[in-house]
Amino acid sequence: MSSSRPLLEVRGLSAAWEGTPVLNGISFDVRDRELLVLLGPNGSGKTTLLRCVAGLEAPTAGTVALAGRDLGPLPPHRRGIGLMFQDPALFPNRSVFENIAYAPLLQRRGRRETEERVARLVELLHLEGFEERRPDQLSGGERQRVALARTLAAEPRLILLDEPFASIDAELKAGLRSEFRGALRALGIAAIHVTHDREEGLFLGDRVALLFEGRLDTVGAPSEVYAHPRTPRVARFLGYNVLEHSGRYEAIHPEDLHFVGEGEGRVTGVVVAQGTTGREQLVVLRDAQDRRLEVRAPTLPAGLEPGARIGLNWTRSLVLEPDRGSGTG
Repeated sequence: MSSSRPLLEVRGLSAAWEGTPVLNGISFDVRDRELLVLLGPNGSGKTTLLRCVAGLEAPTAGTVALAGRDLGPLPPHRRGIGLMFQDPALFPNRSVFENIAYAPLLQRRGRRETEERVARLVELLHLEGFEERRPDQLSGGERQRVALARTLAAEPRLILLDEPFASIDAELKAGLRSEFRGALRALGIAAIHVTHDREEGLFLGDRVALLFEGRLDTVGAPSEVYAHPRTPRVARFLGYNVLEHSGRYEAIHPEDLHFVGEGEGRVTGVVVAQGTTGREQLVVLRDAQDRRLEVRAPTLPAGLEPGARIGLNWTRSLVLEPDRGSGTG
């Protein structure tokens, strides 16, 4: 990544809905050509943050600048930002070609330039042969690819993607993620991708920003964010078990827990459910303090059925800071 000034600069951004705070002092950057994933649970303020950046919602405080230009006075259509929601919202009576060509023609581009731009995007997003079809003749994944192509055809400096894969079948998601990421890379366009799916976020992002209850908690490379959760809230969201002892918190990865006999472990759990996730076994337990624990292992001890009591030990854990005070989101 370039060490020059960031493409997008968000500083002290706050927003409210009917007087209730939704965002609280958010500050972050997006670098040129970077894909930043905004990751957090539902209701954390992710979509509101995108809408403020896009100009669809006015913040109560803070600034948003793109390429050094304050976007505050500018309406959405003059910000140089593309926005794509979960619903592709294609023009139903226009072909794939016409949907993608809409923005270049609106910008009064010549016919040849428009056709070349559409052809490039059709190739990047594997839409060859679909140019004359209408949206109702496409699958959900195909509609999403067309929606991205239409957004990219306007040549924005930055694209905002709000849960674009949320309604796509699981078997299609992996391919779509790769295609979206590849198209953004090929065109050199920066993006903010919003999701509550941690696997998706960690896979896609050059950097990941975690948002909880309207506050930005952690920003960093996906591998660093996952390997070093700082607080119980972050650790739980990333799939760790979190235990508290006399005000001291520690995070334990489900693969670092192992079974011992009842009464022999540091914690005793009651099996709630167990089954396979494919190549590994997953066991869900509750301990004496009714804390939910997960264990992932290649094999399980014999007789480990719901209701069974078993001890748990671990050799590796991470010490956590207490959660910071949070606002309403």
